[in-house]
Amino acid sequence: MTSASSSHQCDKILVWWNGLAQTKWVNARLQEIAIEVIGKATRDCPADFALRTVLKSRRLLSRSDAREISRAVFSYYRWRGWRDLDSPVSDGLARALELDQVFQEKPNAFSLEELRSWAVPSWTQNGMDVSDAWLRTLQHPARLWLRTKKGQGRKLAEKLGDCWIPPGAAFADAVEYCGLEDLFRTPEFHAGEFELQDIASQAVGLLCDPKPGETWWDVCAGEGGKTLHLSDLMGNKGLIWASDRAEWRLKKLKLRTGRAQCFNYRSVLWNGGAKLPTKTKFDGVLVDAPCSGLGTWQRNPHARWTTTPEDVAELSDVQFQLLSRAALAVKPEGKLIYSVCTLTRAETEAVARVFTSAMPDFEALTLPFLDIGEGRTKATSAAAQMIWPQDLGGNGMFVAGWRRKGGA
Repeated sequence: MTSASSSHQCDKILVWWNGLAQTKWVNARLQEIAIEVIGKATRDCPADFALRTVLKSRRLLSRSDAREISRAVFSYYRWRGWRDLDSPVSDGLARALELDQVFQEKPNAFSLEELRSWAVPSWTQNGMDVSDAWLRTLQHPARLWLRTKKGQGRKLAEKLGDCWIPPGAAFADAVEYCGLEDLFRTPEFHAGEFELQDIASQAVGLLCDPKPGETWWDVCAGEGGKTLHLSDLMGNKGLIWASDRAEWRLKKLKLRTGRAQCFNYRSVLWNGGAKLPTKTKFDGVLVDAPCSGLGTWQRNPHARWTTTPEDVAELSDVQFQLLSRAALAVKPEGKLIYSVCTLTRAETEAVARVFTSAMPDFEALTLPFLDIGEGRTKATSAAAQMIWPQDLGGNGMFVAGWRRKGGA
């Protein structure tokens, strides 16, 4: 299933699975485990982390039971605004599953007024553009995207089955997986044939447009998703510096690069301070900065209720500081790319505007044209782009680019 005609098959599978899970939700043990996860979830312990921890401790659970628990937990937070917060968690779970099933089958049964009132906290109305399309998209389960080796999208889709490839040439290596298998156990994963990477994150690598033989710096590399993509786009040629403030993330990056056979990188700890980790001047620097994560609220609904306006204000300062310091490592005529998986004006347009004003030796960079098919495009002759979940089918993402002037 790899043709454009199968583009709605994933939706059919999700509706089928929602109905099946609702029918099966009579197992008190699974309900108790879901309630345990919700009880552990806090601002400092996100629901997805609590879920992984609890499921890991229940080694005898089947994969189907684990999926049902996961779906229930995420539904609970997706529909949190509709429940009485003083009611027992068990009542909230039942109500969330009921609302989720209705919405997946008849999304128009919910008015835009109630979605605007209850799907997201009220402070978002002043901090970003809250569109009707975004609100409806938030209430759907997130789609699962894979990134294959360059030119291997269709081949992998045929191997895994239950896959869909988006139309258009830009995302030929992006594959949406719609099946129920544990991808981490597949031989294709262990052979390094694909990485789990959201399509919006894949767009960032494509907008960087690195060339074989260039030298790049992935400033906030984390566990290496974008480092691996840059390497693949560069044909494993040239050099990528990957830095992060957390050593454990760089250790995971090492495991991932080994599996993917990515050899043109070196990792280094950097806490974002004034002293840069290297004196190297780069052809390109990617600052995928820490952010409030509003672009991931479809995938991480718990974060809707733990993120605050104060977080946004604090992070926008951090983002500008990181961007300004990393800019010093860009060589003349080199590129600086700023990306965040959030949608607030303070962390996107405002940061880009302040940086442009403060750094006169940088000029706006025209980002590459990305054809995503069906008459829709992203990043067409613009120095900054907001990628919305309803447009691309993944996380929300903001990307801006500059070029250092030749005499800098």
